[in-house]
Amino acid sequence: MDAALTRPNYWLFSRSVDLSVFLGSAVASLFLLLLGWRLGLLDGGSPEWTWVSAVLLIDVAHVWSTSFRVYFDIAEFKRRFWLYTLVPIFGYAVGVALYTEGELVFWRALAIVAVFHFVRQQYGWVNLYRRRLGETSRWTWFIDASAVYLASIYPLVYWMTRLPRNFEWFVQNDFFSLPTLADTIVFPLYVLALAAYLAKSVYQYAAAGFSNIGKDIVVATTAVCWYVGIVAFNSDYAFTVTNVIIHGVPYFALIYFYARMRRESAGPAYRILSANWLVFLATLWALAYIEELFWHRGVWHERQWLFGPDWDIAAIKAYVVPLLAVPQLTHYVLDGFIWRRKNNPDLQLF
Repeated sequence: MDAALTRPNYWLFSRSVDLSVFLGSAVASLFLLLLGWRLGLLDGGSPEWTWVSAVLLIDVAHVWSTSFRVYFDIAEFKRRFWLYTLVPIFGYAVGVALYTEGELVFWRALAIVAVFHFVRQQYGWVNLYRRRLGETSRWTWFIDASAVYLASIYPLVYWMTRLPRNFEWFVQNDFFSLPTLADTIVFPLYVLALAAYLAKSVYQYAAAGFSNIGKDIVVATTAVCWYVGIVAFNSDYAFTVTNVIIHGVPYFALIYFYARMRRESAGPAYRILSANWLVFLATLWALAYIEELFWHRGVWHERQWLFGPDWDIAAIKAYVVPLLAVPQLTHYVLDGFIWRRKNNPDLQLF
């Protein structure tokens, strides 16, 4: 048993914040799922209010929150100038190369990176909670990692062995099909991993009175939301509300509290934009709206009621689409660098 398992501080931020952003976001997702079932929304496309609230104000906006961690923080940007500069440039160049090979080639590649990011983020939360309570045993790490990874990977396998579904990650056919054998192999591992996590948690509590409440919430909410959003329902609405909220809301909290820590040593513009929750979110929502305006006017040709008339960019589409995808690709890639303690000394203070 780990020596530090009796530490009483269970939370990454605070009890109220952790419960709100991890458990609260999952409860909100499931409430919206229940509401959608009652309103008959599970059998058709997602209504516009769902897209605005979940996709625009959470999913797209949380991508732009990386700016507070990197590009709005001048000192941080200078500290790793080449990394933060070359990632979007290189990402754009690769995006153009892929898009010229075919639209679906581009979207499939972007979907792979996005899925990896979504899966990896849940594991990241589990790792943070393990550090918080000093869990260092390899056997508990293996069980924890297996549980949180398979809680998201199995639903994806289920999805890819039953194509087409009534929803997609980005565009139709952006997932490639897997043989049904993959489901046959992964499902028992999925059940075993979650059962092992439950048994391990019960054992730790019974043997030493130890529990890691936050970590348990992350694993449980990941398992429930990914299962009901992808496996239990074949619905675009169900997938949207269960997938986006539990991913974006905790990330908002992480970036906001980091920004609050950095604001006194950052420039005046940074201090203004991170002054409170309202200004912080309003900044991200404005950036998200501007991005989606270009997507919808130039590429999707949808939601004219929100973004205005369409633009004809067919002649330069192969250059515009990868450019518009740069913010999310940069977010996906940099997220693997900016939260590593070894290369980010400020995280020790955070």
